[in-house]
Amino acid sequence: MQKRYLDCSASELLSISKFNLLDALRASEGRIVVSEIIGVVQSLLQTITNAELAASQGADLLLLNLFDVDTPVIHGMPDGIEPESVIQALQHLTGRIIGVNLEAVDPDFRQQRGDLWDLREGRLATAHNAQRLVTMGAKFIVLTGNPGNGISNKAITAALKAIHAAVGEQVILVAGKMHAAGLISEGGEGILTKDDIEAFKASGADIVLLPAPGTVPGITLEYARELIIHTHQLGAMTMTAIGTSQEGASVETIRQIALMCKMAGTDLHHLGDAGYVGMAPPENIQAYGVAIRGIRHTYARMARSINR
Repeated sequence: MQKRYLDCSASELLSISKFNLLDALRASEGRIVVSEIIGVVQSLLQTITNAELAASQGADLLLLNLFDVDTPVIHGMPDGIEPESVIQALQHLTGRIIGVNLEAVDPDFRQQRGDLWDLREGRLATAHNAQRLVTMGAKFIVLTGNPGNGISNKAITAALKAIHAAVGEQVILVAGKMHAAGLISEGGEGILTKDDIEAFKASGADIVLLPAPGTVPGITLEYARELIIHTHQLGAMTMTAIGTSQEGASVETIRQIALMCKMAGTDLHHLGDAGYVGMAPPENIQAYGVAIRGIRHTYARMARSINR
């Protein structure tokens, strides 16, 4: 019988294959917390990475946002780590599987913005960048979009095909959107449709990302459930995502969203990187975990030594 990710130790996750990892996630039956982290901003605890803090609160997987493969930076890392080794070092420090966001920008939309979210070549959803990430130690890649960057589902599908052809046997591929990402035409219920899901699956997606119920106008529990059922029927898993800064809402709100995602039937639960900026508030990560799996599994993830 496949071991559940819930019960896996750091040494077991260190060299786990893509397909064994998918099986371990599926066997956990909707009790996996994915915490998104921004490493290029000052970490909350200054000398400790946001990733370590999120892991300490029960996050099962860590997802790096705004990670540039050309200039890899994660604040709070120990001195002396080479940039090319930063993902492997982060897995060693946290004992967690590490993933990275790449952005599939619609060529008709892209523009220079001059702020934190402004795109760099090392963050684009290209086969070259995906190959670099696999070499650096990433175990999953998420094709999605940051605020205002003009990521379309059509562009995600095109990028997904190229990336799947390059690294599809080596790394889990996640595709979807958690908000409109700058395209008003793909806002609300139009963020993700059944046709989009079918296109993602046909292009190599192992997991489909969709907004968590209650986070985007029109994304109700019933609509999310409908999309998740459709995805499961196609043979893929789902990850509901809080990408609208509500990861920084009250603990009570987080618990409500968590239970709606559980009722909708999702396999993985994502919390975004906006407490203020950089990661969700630690107490919300822990509260989300307790809501979907209770204190036993949450405390076990928090307490399990990375030396096991």
